[in-house]
Amino acid sequence: MEETVEVWSGGVNTWECDEMGHLNVRFWVTKAMEALAGLSRRMGMPDAFARSGGATLLIRDLHMRFLREATAGACLWASGGVVALGEADADLLVILRHADGTPAATFRIRVEHATASDLRPFPWPGRIRAACAPLAVEVPDFAAPRSIDLSPLQETRASLAFAEANGMTRIGLGTVRADELDVFGRMRPEMFIGRVSDGVARLFGPTRPGPEAAPGEPPRRIGGAVLEYRVAHHGWPVAGDHLEVRSGFADCNARTRRVFHWMLDPVTGLPWASAEAVVISFDLDARKVVNITEAAQEEFRSRAIAGIGL
Repeated sequence: MEETVEVWSGGVNTWECDEMGHLNVRFWVTKAMEALAGLSRRMGMPDAFARSGGATLLIRDLHMRFLREATAGACLWASGGVVALGEADADLLVILRHADGTPAATFRIRVEHATASDLRPFPWPGRIRAACAPLAVEVPDFAAPRSIDLSPLQETRASLAFAEANGMTRIGLGTVRADELDVFGRMRPEMFIGRVSDGVARLFGPTRPGPEAAPGEPPRRIGGAVLEYRVAHHGWPVAGDHLEVRSGFADCNARTRRVFHWMLDPVTGLPWASAEAVVISFDLDARKVVNITEAAQEEFRSRAIAGIGL
């Protein structure tokens, strides 16, 4: 086991599972964010996510890989470490694990050390650098990017103007609620993923394409799941801010589809967040990935949007 330290422990509630029968992605992120708070304590920042805290860890970029599903009643725990420490930013690692230590999901989190009030980055003090030294880890192979490029994002492509001009599907529309906020009054990171999860059936339809059942067999129950995600945060909405989620396909093969989701401000047209996801079709009874038909692949390719991205 890599030299990460335990930063969280808990489990999976029935109400956290979705129609696919496993832990919904928003609750994976919820648990990872609590684990991040646990890691911040080990880094010498016990008040990083407390109302009284003067400094916080501002999430800029989040890479996720989902390795093994978790179902209701499962025990989960998390370990974490510091991959790299810059002048005022850091690359952190959180691994959510099953009870036996098997990795279930991984989270690479790029954060900025910022003032809690106005999100102004400032350098790490010496005491935090000292606390982070024994937390140093390398990224294990199972947490490394597999199908998504993690090159630094210089400029986002996300905008309402592009979405409208290129026919990106509106899968979400609403207003930030008070129950979606963190202690600083800003929308919590898992709420972006949650809004995408709530609306994605409008993009894919009620079922995902998969192989037909053999003659005489009942129809196969095919759902969907995410293998890998990258989320870039461009702004942090507060209660009453308006949200619009637009989504579109980039490409497809027999095994996966690449999808982009943008959370936009419909008032200004500017992005709150943008995400790239690698998704699969999933046999809900056999609990395994299945290929999609050639016809379905062609249909997805016909809907691909040139120039879409983070």
